[in-house]
Amino acid sequence: MTATPTPVASSPSPLAASARPAPARVALGSLGLGLDAGGTQTRWVLAEPDGATLARGEVGGFSALLLDSSAGRVTLAQTLQALAAAVQTHAAPGTLRGLQAGITGLGEPDGPAGRQLRALLAQHLGLDPVRIHCDSDIAQAWHAVFRPGEGYLVYAGTGAIAAFIDAHGALHRAGGRGPLLGDEGGGQWIAREALALVWRREDEQPGAWTHSRLATHLFAELGGADWATSRAFMYGGDNASRRGAIGRLALAVARAAEESDTDALALLRRAGAELARLPLALVRRLGVRPVTAAGRVLQLHPAIEAGLRAALPQDLTLSLQQPDTALAAARRAARPT
Repeated sequence: MTATPTPVASSPSPLAASARPAPARVALGSLGLGLDAGGTQTRWVLAEPDGATLARGEVGGFSALLLDSSAGRVTLAQTLQALAAAVQTHAAPGTLRGLQAGITGLGEPDGPAGRQLRALLAQHLGLDPVRIHCDSDIAQAWHAVFRPGEGYLVYAGTGAIAAFIDAHGALHRAGGRGPLLGDEGGGQWIAREALALVWRREDEQPGAWTHSRLATHLFAELGGADWATSRAFMYGGDNASRRGAIGRLALAVARAAEESDTDALALLRRAGAELARLPLALVRRLGVRPVTAAGRVLQLHPAIEAGLRAALPQDLTLSLQQPDTALAAARRAARPT
């Protein structure tokens, strides 16, 4: 069950408190604000009615999972305060038309977590909650690439998921079930599989890691080659922060692959093959459509794309993009309803 946010004392929002007049070229109620909120970073964009970018920036990350603890709700409030202060420098009171937000960890936009996030965003940004639309990060990323009914998006970041939104607006998904039940091909999976391989070899031949570029890069990132260091990294700390840190460990795997380490190259190709399973599941359910792959994992090393392409049928169109999710969301928010 999602925890109820701790009540926050009523106070003027940063936007509402400003008496600064709106810039001459920005009409009241005309700007759209788009958010792409991840666990480590939140990108924001302000768009004008014609879709042009007025401003963009970054603040700390947040997710719907922060609602589940008191400490998380404090972090969320601090991040939203920083967001409001940043946006205030470009959007005077009354100039925001609406907000579209893609938020990681938000499974049901109209569920309790979605309603709580809308209320908190409204409080900090001085917007009517009905002008705020919160959705999952994958849904917002999909809208940045396709129109309803067009194609499948595979998104590989810390986790991995594929999505399709049909002509009626219904979201269909495959994968994205978290590190315990899935996310194969994502950054956390790559890191976990790499460390597991290294420690299996250490069981059989202690000290084997000294002859492995993969192990050398992993242990350098961890700060030690002993089991206690790996154990603390994988199992210590809170789940939300640990997940992002483990995902970033995939960068060490990529560095080993760049040095032609055979284990790293094989693992990254396998990651691509795992990612291919996701759109293929949607193809079996919903029919053949173009596939777009996105996310930072696709930028780690060419072996991932090679594995993905090799696992897809030749007649299935595949393209790679890095969509500007925040900008696409801001443009939708700026459109007249």
